[in-house]
Amino acid sequence: MVARILDGKVIAQEIQAEISRSVAAHVAAGGPTPGLAAVLVGEDPASEVYVRNKQRACKRVGIASSLHRLPQLTSTDELLDFVGKLNEDSTIHGILVQLPLPQQVDAARILDAIDPAKDVDGFHPYNVGLLSQGRARFLPCTPHGILQILARCQIDITGKHAVILGRSDIVGKPMATLLSQKDSPVSPQCCNATVTLCHSRTADLPSITRQADLLVAAVGRAKFVTAEMIRPGAVVIDVGINRTDNGIVGDVDFAAVSAVASAITPVPGGVGRLTVTMLLANTLVSAGGKLTS
Repeated sequence: MVARILDGKVIAQEIQAEISRSVAAHVAAGGPTPGLAAVLVGEDPASEVYVRNKQRACKRVGIASSLHRLPQLTSTDELLDFVGKLNEDSTIHGILVQLPLPQQVDAARILDAIDPAKDVDGFHPYNVGLLSQGRARFLPCTPHGILQILARCQIDITGKHAVILGRSDIVGKPMATLLSQKDSPVSPQCCNATVTLCHSRTADLPSITRQADLLVAAVGRAKFVTAEMIRPGAVVIDVGINRTDNGIVGDVDFAAVSAVASAITPVPGGVGRLTVTMLLANTLVSAGGKLTS
């Protein structure tokens, strides 16, 4: 078996074209130009690349973007004050505080301080609560991107067993919530799964992953998922981005698993492209627009 490649780059381009048309229609109808403000504290190289990619994507779809660089030694109180000013700026519809933050900054306090109506990452406790009740204001970007891949590649997970590796607030937990809900804001094929959420203390992990019809790997460990952990014919979504001496690799041993799975996302060129794209979609929604195909 040779796995079908789920090309996130192509899907992201398709959705960004839809966002571009939706932004133009929104502005033509008298709506404000969506504005996204990114805050970067310090000079983390990976964060620099990520923010730069977001700015380029904003330009492609007609969203106004601004980057605010703050010194490495910025305190929690100083950053809270800055976020407060962005909250009050009517031209800003989305606020992104790039993580990770320097050690002296209380990240939880910063994320909690962002106006929930401008929390386009979907990290604020208020927005997490809405998500858990199936009333999401914003879908978290990476899980939303995964749903878009499943929907646009016609992968039906209804009644299937989905196994998620990793219990982070950014990917694992919201992914489990979305896949197990009765309805989906993306597609009726992207919900009603039976979900198992695994983590570092899960006993006999391979025996669980081999039960998965859909495996989502988000553990942050290079090539952690091997072919022996995959049920033949399973769909594998690789969220990992790990920098190694041989370049960027995912959490999945791509070459080995591709010989077992029915479909798989590559790294790079998979989920990462969709994460940035869904941030743009959330910014459009925050400005009062609507994403239409």
